[in-house]
Amino acid sequence: MKRNTQMTRAAVPASVQNGVDVRADGRAYAQINPDEYRVVKSGVDSFLLFTVLSLLVFGLVMVFSASYADAQARYGDSYYFIKRQSVMVCIGLVFMIVASRIPLRMYKWAAVPAYIASALLLVAVLFMGDEGGGPQRWIKFGSLRFQPSEIAKYALILTLAWYYQKYESKAFDFKDKRTSNLYGTLFPLCLIGLICGLVMLEKHLSGIIIIGTIGLMVMFASGIRLKLLGAFGAVAVAGVAAMALLTDYTKRRIDIWLNPAAYPQDGGWQTLQGMRAIGSGGFFGLGLGNSRQKFSYVSQPQNDFIYTIICEELGYIGAVAVIVLFGLLVWRGYVIAMRAPDRFAQLTAIGISSKIALQVLLNIAVVTNSLPNTGISLPFFSYGGTAMVVQLIEVGTLLAISRYTVEKK
Repeated sequence: MKRNTQMTRAAVPASVQNGVDVRADGRAYAQINPDEYRVVKSGVDSFLLFTVLSLLVFGLVMVFSASYADAQARYGDSYYFIKRQSVMVCIGLVFMIVASRIPLRMYKWAAVPAYIASALLLVAVLFMGDEGGGPQRWIKFGSLRFQPSEIAKYALILTLAWYYQKYESKAFDFKDKRTSNLYGTLFPLCLIGLICGLVMLEKHLSGIIIIGTIGLMVMFASGIRLKLLGAFGAVAVAGVAAMALLTDYTKRRIDIWLNPAAYPQDGGWQTLQGMRAIGSGGFFGLGLGNSRQKFSYVSQPQNDFIYTIICEELGYIGAVAVIVLFGLLVWRGYVIAMRAPDRFAQLTAIGISSKIALQVLLNIAVVTNSLPNTGISLPFFSYGGTAMVVQLIEVGTLLAISRYTVEKK
């Protein structure tokens, strides 16, 4: 048998193992040794499902607590944001349930079309995008308004996972450096670079960072040569730094980050008020619903800075509880990846779990002023439609993968 850096490849006979048709997912299990392992089909991962539902309930409570004052002041309806967020959660849960029932072969079939569609949407937003009070990053059809970059993150994960399984023999043929470098590193980087380039035209620095980092994480997890990947990673970091320093929009964000007190009535206001909210919470917090900063101090507290309201109302205990819940979700995602039946499922699970972990880390870093304010939402908490639905579809994909596990005979 031929070996690579991660796992043994062995042909699996076209048979049924423990009630699972090995060919049902397009010979998806060609990477396990049928003499030592078997593929078991069962129900969805209940631990992951419970953790996500806990985050959703926690998130809805905090969206209402953080938003009712702002909603009353702006719309005359204290329930304005929570009603819309509840609807998007319900829609997202329906999509999550559907996604959890989809066979893995369908995800493989949909990967490339999803990538192409997301790229076209990113092009469309440049010509017909809706600014919505900020940079042009949304597309609006009637009352429907969504952000294509959120869809592109998910599509890129699926496409890279599909690519590494389809071109496995060439990407990991380490005896032929030219072939392995082309198929293992250069071509996947082109897939990542196209999406990042389109997002860059939107002047969406945080989107570039998240998409590029997710792509590199999937590439790293695939088991390719790290030398060339490291070189391109360094070039990417240099490119993002150059964009940040040379573009007026991002350069100003960095100036505010370094000295928010110099912009007390402008860009630094949000950061300063958010840090005051975190500091005033103490160990036990002021109590649920008792935030002071949400009363027109932290603007739109139900969005990217919702974590500051959690810290103010629930204190250190609440802040840690959020981190623990996300830690459990990400850990479970990696457990599902380790038990996944093939490379596609494994890399998809790693990509989705890493995306959630990255966004949580970046959001907390932003609200604590450890990083410049770049508009990164907190998954399952921040108010928003596209992000919530896509995140729940991603969870549904993880649940679908969890149905198939590899066990030792």
